[in-house]
Amino acid sequence: MSGGPAPGLLITHADYRRHATPPRHPERPARLEAIEALLHRTPLWEALAHATPDPVSEDVLAGVHAREYITAVRDLAAAGGGYLDPDTPISQASFDVARLAAGGALAAVDATLRRDVPVAMALIRPPGHHAGPAAGRGFCIFNNAALGARHAIEEHGVGRVLILDWDVHHGNGTQEVFYREPRVVVCSFHQEHWYPGTGALDEMGEGPGEGMTINVPLPAGIGDGGYAFLWEEVALPLLRAVAPQVIVISAGFDAHHADPLGGMMMTARGFGHLGRLLREAAGDVPIVAILEGGYDLDGLAHSVAATLEGLTGITVGVSEPPVAIREAPFAVARERARAVRHAVSMYWAL
Repeated sequence: MSGGPAPGLLITHADYRRHATPPRHPERPARLEAIEALLHRTPLWEALAHATPDPVSEDVLAGVHAREYITAVRDLAAAGGGYLDPDTPISQASFDVARLAAGGALAAVDATLRRDVPVAMALIRPPGHHAGPAAGRGFCIFNNAALGARHAIEEHGVGRVLILDWDVHHGNGTQEVFYREPRVVVCSFHQEHWYPGTGALDEMGEGPGEGMTINVPLPAGIGDGGYAFLWEEVALPLLRAVAPQVIVISAGFDAHHADPLGGMMMTARGFGHLGRLLREAAGDVPIVAILEGGYDLDGLAHSVAATLEGLTGITVGVSEPPVAIREAPFAVARERARAVRHAVSMYWAL
């Protein structure tokens, strides 16, 4: 990491490109190349500190994932590769790169909870929020956000973590990991009736984790205005009610209007607005952002830059070209916010 105080930290590693996927696969090394190329054109690259992580051990992975699953991924990679499911390829390097991706999440948690920086973003791949304890799927091998949250609890003594997942797809793996966990609140904003088909409003945790899972399934077509309203009506009041010691964002950008795998209408500026609202509401609570999805290269790169602008206050100076967007009527977002707040009121005063 570069010396001196910095408003935030970027975690990257050249080896993230070594996780090979087939031609035309949406989750490809070019995603990180596009992000870094744009960030180099902004003040962010020089203003933020930089770090490269170390891979985590199998013992660390076992804090979230079953040993049998970890061994299966390792052996598949060692044998030359294959598939965890039809969407999730494993190449010879993938086991090591996935451990390095998890290391990026842990490094971000360490930096923020040590108070080195208030905000850290881990620009990593493969993504993680679909990976459950015993299965990788949906491009995901190990669950980076869950591993980061577990690390905050086990190694830093954190008593309450808030995971905010704004990827267009429901973070079913993260939900599965923490469904009975009272120390982690998982709140997911995602497109309803979409892959992976989970994340209904009534999925709210069980046992000691009852009320700790909050799903905000959204009809297709919600854009900047709808997301901002839902953020102010659900996410920010939840943040105040939960009073976490660290916030982890599962930062997927496939709700962008140009993304080929989603049906939402967000813009990069909209993501930046969510980041700014979160930073203002969080006060001195550390924020960790972990890259998940986002498959339109321009939309992804601009959305990451705008989010960093919102989280750090550093003016980016570049913006994506304006485009006419027809967002779903405001009444759609208003009604969904009302339904979520009603369901959550059993557990949290929003």
